[in-house]
Amino acid sequence: MKRLFALIAILSILFLTACSALQRSSRELTPSVAPAPEVPAYTLDNSAGAPAAPEALTDSGKAAGGAPSVAAANAPADTGRLVIQTAQLAIVVSDVAARVQAIQNMAKSMGGFLVSLNMSEIPYGDGTEQVPQAQIVVRVPQEKLDEALAQIKKDTVDVQNETRSGTDVTDQYVDLQSRLTAKQAAEAQLTQIMQDATRTQDVLDVYSQLQQVQSDIEVLKGQIKYYEQSAALSAITVNVIAEQTVKPLEVGGWKPQGVARDALQRLIKFWQSFVNFLINLVLLYLPVLITIAIPVVLALLLMRWILRKTRRLKTALPAEPQDK
Repeated sequence: MKRLFALIAILSILFLTACSALQRSSRELTPSVAPAPEVPAYTLDNSAGAPAAPEALTDSGKAAGGAPSVAAANAPADTGRLVIQTAQLAIVVSDVAARVQAIQNMAKSMGGFLVSLNMSEIPYGDGTEQVPQAQIVVRVPQEKLDEALAQIKKDTVDVQNETRSGTDVTDQYVDLQSRLTAKQAAEAQLTQIMQDATRTQDVLDVYSQLQQVQSDIEVLKGQIKYYEQSAALSAITVNVIAEQTVKPLEVGGWKPQGVARDALQRLIKFWQSFVNFLINLVLLYLPVLITIAIPVVLALLLMRWILRKTRRLKTALPAEPQDK
């Protein structure tokens, strides 16, 4: 029996030793898989037919050689969306010329500028009177758009309408940058080819293509600059309307709405005066009357008491005998 137990124990030890050896050998034979390196993405411009710059960009936005990439140089400062904001409003003012000048001064003080100004005169009433009106367009920094609108609407007779809109041009902006990168890469390649060319005809052919590519580059740069400036400076279109044009017309010199307004104002003034009288009566007149009446009443009561006392004394005294 003891021999059986010993044999089972020996077989168990041998089995466990063999299993550990197999696991060790399998771990040694299994190769370690390293993560695949990231492959930089290249943008192709189908219109140019040339690939973008072949350098791989680093995390800092520079090429492997150390020069900054064109896309990184022309990219917007923030990583958000590129939105062009505009505003349109119509205001009614008493002095059109003064308000137009105030809007121009406001735009300049905020770092903006005047885009356009159109002033004219329109007939009013029976056509014999002319009143001015104006349309002014200014640009102000986008972060000051709310402040500018608040200043424009300040001290106005009325704001007839106000509209604000935003256009997201991020996709167009990124597409222009990609096309610009491809064109600049093609320019560099054509320049190198022209420098290596030995025949005059080859140089002229390459130079003609290079001029076309450079012209396309300038157009793309202009479009990119337009988007950047439009997003940085918001356009505000203001229609300035004279107060006279929104007033109701008089028929025969009679304005029923004016009569009703005057009557309502008189009614309000009457009730204001009546309420003021009641307040003064309770808080001023009655206390004054009470403070004056109390001494007077006490004096009258005292005099009445003295008179009654005197009469009682007279009636109580005996009558004097008459001499015969």
